Amino acid sequence: MAKRPKNHPSQEFPGLFDSFELDMRRNDIPVFPDIARHAERVLLNGGEAADKNIHEPSALTEPIAPQTPPDKITFMSLGSGSSGNCSYIGDSESGFLIDAGVDYRNVIERLRLNGIDINAVKGICLTHDHGDHIRYAYAMVRKYRHISVYCTPKTLSGILRRHNVSRRLKDYHTPIYKEFPFKIGNFTITAFEVLHDGTDNSGFFIEHGEQRFAIATDLGSISPRVDFYMRQADYIMLESNYDATMLRNGLYPEYLKSRILADNGHLDNTDAARFLSTIYTPMLKYVFLCHLSNDNNTPDTAVSTVTSALTALGISVGDGSGSIESRSANIQLTALPRYDSSPLYVLRKG
Repeated sequence: MAKRPKNHPSQEFPGLFDSFELDMRRNDIPVFPDIARHAERVLLNGGEAADKNIHEPSALTEPIAPQTPPDKITFMSLGSGSSGNCSYIGDSESGFLIDAGVDYRNVIERLRLNGIDINAVKGICLTHDHGDHIRYAYAMVRKYRHISVYCTPKTLSGILRRHNVSRRLKDYHTPIYKEFPFKIGNFTITAFEVLHDGTDNSGFFIEHGEQRFAIATDLGSISPRVDFYMRQADYIMLESNYDATMLRNGLYPEYLKSRILADNGHLDNTDAARFLSTIYTPMLKYVFLCHLSNDNNTPDTAVSTVTSALTALGISVGDGSGSIESRSANIQLTALPRYDSSPLYVLRKG
């Protein structure tokens, strides 16, 4: 079973990586990243793959015309890890961001290359107040004033208390409360409690018609509320932060290892795998592993650990590539890139 919480998360601890970031990269990377390696064109044809490379990042200099059917939703990660977290969820009419820890200029450009105009982004839902999740929130809403910031009042207080952020962020704040649904466009969103050492940490349960998406990016253990919402989801984004052996044998100081291992720290591959194998039903179609450590994990290690747990139960696992072989599997599993954007996924129930 996944770790059970032994204590409540502190509201006053600094973020795990706020002052000790072995794997931090500079955030002033160019607005137009080098995408020459993705030279093969990606086409969307009514939401169906036009070729085997449908999930390769686009190399077009002009954006793809949006062709997402109104009953489908799209998902894209713009960065996942202690260097910066941000992801996009939308439909053919509008969408929103989860967190704003990635340079907003790069977010805008990557969305544009996938046919998503910034004017269609209606909000930013913040999970908690750590810098790798909120760093560019104010810069984005100051420039694009139609965007609102959705977080709990306690999370907003934590941001203003712990970071050098303009208090005018309050002008763009729409308060939300855990277990009370709110709307952004065609999406109904419910924040729920997760165990992490930020201020008033939230996961999000997202409903769109008959589709359900559950997100928990930073958590140290599986709480009853996480279990409750994840079991209802067609798609899951769940932290798989570290390999326990790599962490214990690694270079982090002991105090940081202890905090990562705590019930309100981060989730390891084995606990994520055990939990996912416990809640799997044929309804669950996609799992996105997020917030992988650069020093104590690898994408192959995380995916292999979860795949082994699922296949032991007779569940076939695809790699999310859109290939015929992958699409025939029971579930699609992928680790989200740490520094780069993921492909734009079109999510279907069937």
